[in-house]
Amino acid sequence: MNKTLYDKVWDAHVVGQRSDGTILYIDQHLLHEVTSPQAFEGLRAAGRSPWRLGANLATPDHNVPTQNRAAGIQGIDDPIAREQVMTLDRNCNDFGIRQFDITDRRQGIVHVIGPEQGATLPGTTVVCGDSHTSTHGAFAALALGIGTSEVEHVLATQCLVQAKSQNMRVEVKGGLQQGVYAKDVVLAIIRMLGTGGATGHAIEYTGSAVQSLSMEGRMTVCNMSIEAGARAGLVAFDDVTLGYLKGRPFAPSGDLLEKAEQYWRGLISDPDAEFDRSIELDADKLNPQVSWGTNPELVVDIDDVVPAPDIFDDPAKEETATRALKYMGLEPGTPITELRLDRVFIGSCTNSRIEDLRVAADVVRGRKVSSDLKSAIVVPGSGLVKAEAEQEGLDQIFSDAGFDWRDPGCSMCLAMNADRLYPEERAASTSNRNFEGRQGHLGRTHLVSPATAAASAIAGHLADPREFM
Repeated sequence: MNKTLYDKVWDAHVVGQRSDGTILYIDQHLLHEVTSPQAFEGLRAAGRSPWRLGANLATPDHNVPTQNRAAGIQGIDDPIAREQVMTLDRNCNDFGIRQFDITDRRQGIVHVIGPEQGATLPGTTVVCGDSHTSTHGAFAALALGIGTSEVEHVLATQCLVQAKSQNMRVEVKGGLQQGVYAKDVVLAIIRMLGTGGATGHAIEYTGSAVQSLSMEGRMTVCNMSIEAGARAGLVAFDDVTLGYLKGRPFAPSGDLLEKAEQYWRGLISDPDAEFDRSIELDADKLNPQVSWGTNPELVVDIDDVVPAPDIFDDPAKEETATRALKYMGLEPGTPITELRLDRVFIGSCTNSRIEDLRVAADVVRGRKVSSDLKSAIVVPGSGLVKAEAEQEGLDQIFSDAGFDWRDPGCSMCLAMNADRLYPEERAASTSNRNFEGRQGHLGRTHLVSPATAAASAIAGHLADPREFM
């Protein structure tokens, strides 16, 4: 055999071939309020019902407020956002779709609750109307972001037409040093590949540094695969995967778990598997990373300076860098740690899990948020993450330091709710995208790890977390 992990999962789900691609069976379909309304309306218009109800799980996340949640839907001030959440309620009720609604303690970001519930399983295909569905590939699953028309197609048929990607291996050797985390790894990978470097590929992340990551860390890496242009990101199954899944509500248990594990153990690339492209990254030499521009490729070490556009050989990239400097209000040669901040955001489907919050809390414990900041907020990825953090006393650590402790949701990751940047405000953010206007009109975003975000909140400027350890 010479199959990659991607090949194995793909081949196991092929239903048939069409002139426009391969028909894949879809095991798990995650839904939220933004990309599903038109899909449900399409079902109604065609007189169709979902093909397999149990394969669907829904939750509102993009539009939900992170404050005043006791008011439920009526606490959503924006009428469009409120209507979208109400529409998800109605659609899930009408079609019998399981939903963790805004009042459910299990509600949260869709890419947090899926793994948290054990709905994301090794060797499965997972889809969602959201680009960062690649997160779930951390479980040796094939996880794909899809469009609204495809959401309807999956609801109606439990299948999806796809073109097979090429295989890419990203091997991260060595081990991570103190103050360096999964977010730094993936930012360094995108810095190396570029935002289009993995276009047409599915990435398998390998190497000792990846194997040493927790499932939370692996999800962070896979989450941002799409930012390098990849269709999906995957990590092979191992004991870490199994340990995370045991006892999850939707995961198999007892004899069924034993049988599942026998299959899951084969979810690794064969020793002689061939990849279309391979790259390597030395984790031993990796420093905390920070984005300075308007895409996740424009990244430097925290102790570096804002680069000049002429570092790029490609004229198009030089032009992009020039535009980015203007948008971000930066001058080449400025030390990164001299960039003062207006806001700090810890959260998103990239970095809102319990491990992320623990890391940030360790940095801020006994310290105070800079008085220069307009706000510093911590947004857990789900109600269950929030409850666990509160049980551990993390909420008190953040509150004592001057952070706002919020309810779960996508929050400041994107400007679709009340948490956003205002024009020319600068933020350190643990989210995954930094393009123009992503966090708010004319907002300036620097992508960082939770540790770097926490350190920056204390300093009032972008800061090296190693100085706070």
